Amino acid sequence: MKRTAIITGGSRGIGLAIAKQLAEDGLNIAVMGTRATDQVNLGIQALYVQGDVAEAADRQRLVEETVKAFGGIHVLVNNAGVAPKVRADLLDMTEESFDYVLGINTRAVMFLTQAVAKQMLKQPVVGKKRGVIINVGSCSAAASSINRGEYCVSKAGVSMLTQLFAHRLAGEGILVNEVRPGIIETDMTSGVKAKYDALIQAGTFPIPRWGTSEDVANAVSALVSDRFLYTTGTHIDVDGGFHIRRL
Repeated sequence: MKRTAIITGGSRGIGLAIAKQLAEDGLNIAVMGTRATDQVNLGIQALYVQGDVAEAADRQRLVEETVKAFGGIHVLVNNAGVAPKVRADLLDMTEESFDYVLGINTRAVMFLTQAVAKQMLKQPVVGKKRGVIINVGSCSAAASSINRGEYCVSKAGVSMLTQLFAHRLAGEGILVNEVRPGIIETDMTSGVKAKYDALIQAGTFPIPRWGTSEDVANAVSALVSDRFLYTTGTHIDVDGGFHIRRL
């Protein structure tokens, strides 16, 4: 049986790269994005579901339409995410910004994972495991940025959700891991390109270049494969070595 993967935020950037890589790996692909269908060209054959992961009804519709189209769900990649609309000092952060960022980056991950896990538990095991859930986190889960504190908190929450679901689902044959990107060249980072160009030149990143969406997609692909059957509840840093503490 051909496995099926859901990728949220999969119509551009990191999510699209993941969708393309998993399609190349031989999976059916279902993508959720906010843009209208006529505005999206994925470049691969896929089910596209327009919706907002922050909305419970849209999350449920994503699950139902994917199962209807392909018969089941074997992989979930929680990729959809947002940055604060305005970068503000921690002392000036608004409750509205906090709720907006955590609503998409953390709350939606919690409840879409819950819904997909329940669907996976209804299905027979295909191959060597019942399912795989990958959360796309961020180096900001462990690196403080006081002008976008809500983003850091949201990604720290994703890291804990990874461990919680890994703990709960390991006995069911479902593996849950996190891919933690560093500075990746995407729409989200385009507005601060000069800042990160300077940091790369200054040696902040041991591998002195921007990361690419394909770098992240390759890590997801490896975790979705059968190469990590004894690994759950952990993360892979795709950050050019930024996480290394140095003297």
